[in-house]
Amino acid sequence: MPSIQSTLGDEEEEGIAEELAESQRQISIAEFFEKNKHMLGFDSGARGLVTAVKEAVDNALDATEEAGIKPDIYIEIDDVGDYYTLVVEDNGPGITKEQVPKVFGKLLYGSRFHAREQSRGQQGIGISAAVLYSQLTSGKPAKITSRTKGSADAEYFELVIDTDDNEPEIRHSETTSWDRTHGTRIELEMEANMRARSQLLQYIKHTAVVNPHARITFKEPSMDEAEQFERAERADLPAETEEIRPHPHGVELGTLLKMLAATDSHSVSGFVQSEFTRVGKKTADSILDEFRDRHFGREAAWKPPGNHEKSNLARAVAGAVANKGKDATAAFGDEVADKVCSRNRVAHSELVDIVAETADEVGEDHDTTFGDTVQENAVEAAWAELTAERTSDLYGLVDKATSTRKDDEAINGLAERLAKRFEKGRERDRATHAELVEYVDRAADQTEEYDDATFGDTARENVVMEVWATLVTVPDEVPKVRAFVDDRDVASDLLEAMKETDIIAPPTNCLSPITDELVEAGLKKEYEADFYAASTRDADVHGGDPFIVEAGIAYGGDLEAEGQADVLRFANRVPLVYQRGACATTDVVKSIGWRNYNLDQPGGSGIPNGPAVIMVHVASTNVPFTSESKDAVANVPEIEDEIELAIREAARELKSYLNKRKSMQKRKKKQNVIASILPKMAEKLADVTGEGEPEYGDAMARIMNNVLVEREVEDGEVRLVVENHTSTNESVELTDIVSREPTNLSDGATAVDMDGEWFVKWSPTVDSGDEAVLEYEVDGEASFDVSVEGIEDAKLTTNTES
Repeated sequence: MPSIQSTLGDEEEEGIAEELAESQRQISIAEFFEKNKHMLGFDSGARGLVTAVKEAVDNALDATEEAGIKPDIYIEIDDVGDYYTLVVEDNGPGITKEQVPKVFGKLLYGSRFHAREQSRGQQGIGISAAVLYSQLTSGKPAKITSRTKGSADAEYFELVIDTDDNEPEIRHSETTSWDRTHGTRIELEMEANMRARSQLLQYIKHTAVVNPHARITFKEPSMDEAEQFERAERADLPAETEEIRPHPHGVELGTLLKMLAATDSHSVSGFVQSEFTRVGKKTADSILDEFRDRHFGREAAWKPPGNHEKSNLARAVAGAVANKGKDATAAFGDEVADKVCSRNRVAHSELVDIVAETADEVGEDHDTTFGDTVQENAVEAAWAELTAERTSDLYGLVDKATSTRKDDEAINGLAERLAKRFEKGRERDRATHAELVEYVDRAADQTEEYDDATFGDTARENVVMEVWATLVTVPDEVPKVRAFVDDRDVASDLLEAMKETDIIAPPTNCLSPITDELVEAGLKKEYEADFYAASTRDADVHGGDPFIVEAGIAYGGDLEAEGQADVLRFANRVPLVYQRGACATTDVVKSIGWRNYNLDQPGGSGIPNGPAVIMVHVASTNVPFTSESKDAVANVPEIEDEIELAIREAARELKSYLNKRKSMQKRKKKQNVIASILPKMAEKLADVTGEGEPEYGDAMARIMNNVLVEREVEDGEVRLVVENHTSTNESVELTDIVSREPTNLSDGATAVDMDGEWFVKWSPTVDSGDEAVLEYEVDGEASFDVSVEGIEDAKLTTNTES
């Protein structure tokens, strides 16, 4: 079938091409997102309102924290007929008059995109996207008020975004007064609804959890009064972050090529030290050695001749020397042979150094010169002697690497064929690791074919490992940086060398994790539970960017017992509200076997059931989101691994708590049964003996292996006895509240007067099977009330009625 072009004449084709060219034009980023606002999270009125709140609050938190101010943020949503207004105020440092229009009216305008440090915003899209959504749906300008610290007045702007040019268009501006001494206020009117009220409330609550240092006040149309989320006690501002360079373990090839082209360094050593973090001179040298292994290959180092054959080596070297005098020539040959044979193994480059060193020493002693040609001839002669026994040398290595079931003929066959590979391979017996693998595979295949001996994958890998360990890194000069820029293969060798070099983890001063202590504090502040646990992992790296994962778990208490646990997802202290099913955090939570941690998990996979909250926070200099709306973390293996490890650390504490609680419940049940039986036994015993009922309080403690606390009062002397019938040492916090002033307290006890009552405190550690006694005196009749802490109720028996 003929093509369309073939049916047209040349003039017609040219006309169509010109017509198509005229219709093409560049569009601005603002115009693009104007028609693709769903990509930024503004795909509906309900979600658009949540996203606008999120972007404005993110800006407010970042601004206040960067200025060292504890955030005090006010959020108000009001229903104004067909539209909603959103107001967000903060107590930050304010924004200068010149910057306000650009910050709020220009997409991709920001200060953090190129900064390799943790922050909520990066691209400069968020708040300007909210302004764009507002003007698209309501046609109204954004109203911004900002007052910088120390200014007498505030600056007020009404602006929209010119989407054709991605530039702010100021409709009105003036200097005005404002009751805040410093800060920023934005007011947006937009087409929206409150169908996503639950997601909105969740976002505010979760923001309070993950930012325990912030005070947030929130009001929406259904509320009579604003709800305030207070700061957690002792919650300081997040640690300040510092910008860092990329880490060698995470950079990608395209990025490396770009960095190589842009660097001012001429040497690769200087490049890796100046452009990457955690790379000093020693690490740079290790990277270059790894590069040499990949680019030049390693050199085989062979065992030197034995003492009885050393003379052959000496004669060979001497025979390669001409016109240097008999004594000098003999001394040169003997000295080279001595130095070679004193080593365990010798590679070609090492032999060159030995010959050069010997030439200088012997030449000085005999007042002669062993020039470059003489040295080259000597190296060639000595190398021939060293490589004459490749097979026997390799035989020992193959024998060591393979199982004892291999016979000598098979081992010798593989060694002989491997020796031929080196002989026919690259000069100076060089080979890369990949080439060595090829050598061994080829030699093993031939041995199996001709000698009927099998060398499996494991045997081959062991032989490669054993031989590779004897090869040495070559001293060849690494090419200059300019040679890497246009050679992708050479740059790839450098990239692999960086990845294989052991380099310490990136510094964490570019990150500001919440810390496990404040993760717990945030959960305790917003969730009434019986148990809390948290973990903060060490920094890891992905794509050259360091990241830290934190996890927290709350369980029991007032948490919803029915249905699935609540999973809270955060990135750089920002709640991720939407796209839960597309997030790496959710995938990891589902993949964990929660039954191992005593949580119900129908089918053995998925989000567990029960009264639990599972939170995960990913802090990074560049969080890999799945889309521009920043609703979900991408499935990056390194991040998923750290999420799992962080969750499991917290979950192990939960398992311990639940096991202990279950054990205590069983113990308490058993204790209740015994407690109901002992009085009846005492009553029966009294009937049989005709005597009074015996005391059975002590018996309860001994039967249950409990800690027993008893009080004895006689003539004003008070004794509190702690008997430990458990199998472990117990630390007890004991407080006796006395209505009269105590005197003559025993060692270690303290007494504090509290409005006419005295608190006698004591903290003994009582060994298993032992007891401790607290003694003091009171003058006259007194009442007592003991409090015991540090011992679970199910393991405690008290007999302190006085």
